[in-house]
Amino acid sequence: MSSKKLTAEQRIERAHSQLMRHKDFCLFSGVFMVGKVVVDEITPTAKTNGRDVTYGRAFVDRLDDKQLAFLVVHEAMHKAYRHLMVWKNLAKENAHLANAAMDYVINLQIADSDKAQDIVAMPRDEDGKLMGLLDEKYRDMDTRQVYELLKKECKGGRDGEGRGDKKSPSGGELDDHDWEGAEELTEEEAQELANEIDHALREGSILAGKMKGNVMRGINEMLHPKVDWKEALREFVKTNVKGGDQSTWRRPNRRYLGIDIVMPSCITEKAERFSIGVDTSGSIDGAILGRFLGESKSICDEVMPEIVDLLYWDTHVAKHEIYSGAEVQNFADSTNPAGGGGTTPECVPVFMMKNKIKPQALIMLTDGYFYGDSKADKWAELGVPVLWCVVGNKSFTPMYGQSVLVEGDIYD
Repeated sequence: MSSKKLTAEQRIERAHSQLMRHKDFCLFSGVFMVGKVVVDEITPTAKTNGRDVTYGRAFVDRLDDKQLAFLVVHEAMHKAYRHLMVWKNLAKENAHLANAAMDYVINLQIADSDKAQDIVAMPRDEDGKLMGLLDEKYRDMDTRQVYELLKKECKGGRDGEGRGDKKSPSGGELDDHDWEGAEELTEEEAQELANEIDHALREGSILAGKMKGNVMRGINEMLHPKVDWKEALREFVKTNVKGGDQSTWRRPNRRYLGIDIVMPSCITEKAERFSIGVDTSGSIDGAILGRFLGESKSICDEVMPEIVDLLYWDTHVAKHEIYSGAEVQNFADSTNPAGGGGTTPECVPVFMMKNKIKPQALIMLTDGYFYGDSKADKWAELGVPVLWCVVGNKSFTPMYGQSVLVEGDIYD
């Protein structure tokens, strides 16, 4: 069917469908579905309040299919980055420059995702000039950085100053930003929206991975914020693997004996058990394993577990080492890894249930690249807190539990 025979609503719906089938833009499949899509007669171009998107009918009608697809992705990226929530303070200072800074950042990312313009192309006006802000000098900058540069170029003018003069951001207006609409969202609605968008992007990143697409760096960093993996590991173990304190009258508390008060003292029970599953499919080399086990051992010195399991796995658990009592102090030096085939992480919970291994927590060291689809069923059945320590794979999303990216000094 010719585009001319479709309404604006139908063309937007078709653009969504085409983008959802594209390996790089399928990332936004769920984001397209967040909020309402409205077409009206009064909006000059398009706008979003961070949840809902409004398109001007006349503007949609003058765009070709690739230009419309660009506009649709542009609005989705405002939602994905939660621009109207994160940068509202910039907008209060100078909404015009805040709008421009956000657009400079995302337009470069959209253009990079389809350099051949096979599916998206930035809209142009009747004279062939770009209807949007695009400038290489802002590459690899975030909105705040671009905003500060624009403010200097515009001599720090307040909102409305500098428009149309030589110091204004060059390029036409691609869309507007509904700051007032964003302010109308309650705190509860804003939090619900943030959770919905986060879930949509995580699902989209999984789909992009299956389609061998790329996840934009900014989105990837947002989904996998940099944290110190050693601190995350330490916090996870100390939270889940800890002994309990019990009171006993058999040994009076010495602190109170000097004032003739008899109070019970506390006896701290040892932590029970925690398990470490190590991917031995080939990606976890000796240096990485040694550094990881060394960090795990130092944590054991603090929490003093009675038992530590080391499970080496690929498509099955190739080896299970059990360290107990005084042996726990030496497991990092005594271990002898085994395995080296494929990668099927579900073999770990299956093995643990079969052998009645029920630790207080389980840590999985892996690169996160698995054969086939990994599901949460077996992990949920095991019912143990799981931390995935993932080496180098920024696109990894855990099917169960939580994850932390292992990088940086793990290789030192």
